[in-house]
Amino acid sequence: MSATPTRRMVAVMVLVPVVVALALWAFAWPSARIAPRDVPVGVAGPAAAATELEHRFEQREGAFDVHRYDDGAAARAAIEDRVVYGAVVVTPEGPQLLTASAGSPAVAQLLHEAVAGGAPAGAAVPVTDVVPTPSGDPRGGGLAASVLPIALAGVAAGAAVTVLRLRGTRAVTVLAGSAVLVGVTAVTLTHSWLGVLTGDWWTEAGALSLTAFAISATVAGFGALLDTRGVALGALLMVLIGNPFAGAATAPELLPEPAGAIGQWLPPGAGASVLRSVAYFDGSGAGAGLLTLSLWAALGLTAVLLGTARATRPAVTTEARHGSAPAPVA
Repeated sequence: MSATPTRRMVAVMVLVPVVVALALWAFAWPSARIAPRDVPVGVAGPAAAATELEHRFEQREGAFDVHRYDDGAAARAAIEDRVVYGAVVVTPEGPQLLTASAGSPAVAQLLHEAVAGGAPAGAAVPVTDVVPTPSGDPRGGGLAASVLPIALAGVAAGAAVTVLRLRGTRAVTVLAGSAVLVGVTAVTLTHSWLGVLTGDWWTEAGALSLTAFAISATVAGFGALLDTRGVALGALLMVLIGNPFAGAATAPELLPEPAGAIGQWLPPGAGASVLRSVAYFDGSGAGAGLLTLSLWAALGLTAVLLGTARATRPAVTTEARHGSAPAPVA
């Protein structure tokens, strides 16, 4: 047996366990370390009572980031604007909990347990779900489940552009067209059929299209610069890192550091945040995610165009060096 096939066999045998280890680390580590880390919550009511509640939250060091509000209306507005996940409002009848299960069912449950655990024995804490999950997705799993298919679609489009050697405007047209079709198809299924999303139909389609476009442009950009190795790198970044670090099933603040922050810097996490904003919160809190997606899309397209220029330059240089071919004799 020659040395080259032997080296390839050894490389495959080593590479597969490495990829499996990476996948297990990326998916299992965040799930096994779910805990509150600077989760934004609100406290409202009379100064003395609100201060006492704030101290209770702060006793769980590093778990909550407490925001003070004058009254329940201000706290409710902060929840609807995605400034906080929930709030405790002190009333003459006792504390009342405001949550937003559409923002994160996991955080809503966590807040209920934290507030109920601090209440006097036998005392019930009224809970108002300010922004509830839709009836078609009461547990909030549908939106989280949509992140991976969008990431896979983006990777597939970027890989196709690389494998088919599409350059310049053709590459951009394919990336943009496929992203639009992916967004429309995804919203048709999740909004029109399943009832998972409840916002403006076209805004949701735009959010999903931009997410797919940012991912596909990034993968195609890597492919334009590094060929198939770039496609593999882009796929690993978007699927094995971006998807589990997105925090779509829980919340970025529940993931171990720095996974939650990294996830929001990558298109899958940013796209999930934007989609949640436009689907349930009338677009509130979507700004950072839109900026992240736009930057990835712009960088990806720049890399695609740079790869196109690099691929065409040798042909132009060769033609200039040898001169134009002589005109045929009539």
